[in-house]
Amino acid sequence: MSRRWLAGWSAALLAAVLGLVLVWQFSDSAACAAALAAPPLERAAPPSGATVYKGKASHYDGGSSGGNCSLPGPPANRLYAALGSSQYAGSAACGSFLDVTGPKGTVRVMVLDRCAGCTNNKIDLSRQAFAKIADLSAGIVPVRYRAVVDPPLPGPLTFRLKSGVSRYWFAVQVGNHGNPVKSVAVQRAGSSWRAAKRGSDNYWVVDGGMGPGPYSIRVVDVYGHEAVGTGIRLAPRQVQRSTVRRYPATPAAAGSASPSAPPAPASPAPTASPTPAPGTPTGADPAGQAVAGAAGGPAPVACG
Repeated sequence: MSRRWLAGWSAALLAAVLGLVLVWQFSDSAACAAALAAPPLERAAPPSGATVYKGKASHYDGGSSGGNCSLPGPPANRLYAALGSSQYAGSAACGSFLDVTGPKGTVRVMVLDRCAGCTNNKIDLSRQAFAKIADLSAGIVPVRYRAVVDPPLPGPLTFRLKSGVSRYWFAVQVGNHGNPVKSVAVQRAGSSWRAAKRGSDNYWVVDGGMGPGPYSIRVVDVYGHEAVGTGIRLAPRQVQRSTVRRYPATPAAAGSASPSAPPAPASPAPTASPTPAPGTPTGADPAGQAVAGAAGGPAPVACG
């Protein structure tokens, strides 16, 4: 009896071990297959001036809102765009410009919003911008677009401190920068520079605050242009105008989508096509790029 019992127990144990091996192999194979089948993640970065992107465009009406970029309002010419999350890149694209080419022509737009449902280089244009490249009745049209490097600007850098700031908590929004901003640092007289962290709402935050001010604010864009605004006061929600420009006052011509030797992107989007730059855009005048809502708020204060 004991031998029979031992044989039965051994057979059961062997079957259990074989079952575990089969389950492990199946799970491992399934995991590998799932990993191979998963699509590659899109790298979060604003559009590059060295790449022309193929995609689609739809249109929407953002009203008087400054979008996810938290701007005081839309540009005065109402030519603006919303990008998908990967190209919005946590607000890194805010305040930059795109030349978008569609069936009827090319338009220059400011990035001020995020389009949650936009993927694969789809963008959402204001109705006014869309009407310059296609009939509104078309709804969605194929487009090509690229970032504008060193676009003409309506004036020097501006700074707007967020509502709720104090000597213990600091948050600032930079305006009139043209190219995507790479970094912001803040300094108070007699102190060292402190790096600010970018928020998804287009404000740069220094935890712990910067004291009562006034402040100097250093702005560096993705192409290496550096400028410092000085005399910025602790004045929440007020647009404070500096005396420094983001880059020289003789930038690339309005019809040029990139300078003569644009820097190569670190990792071009896989769906991008290195085709020639779009034609001369409409709505590229610097005056139209001024934020409309700023005029209705507190008067800009000259700084630095």
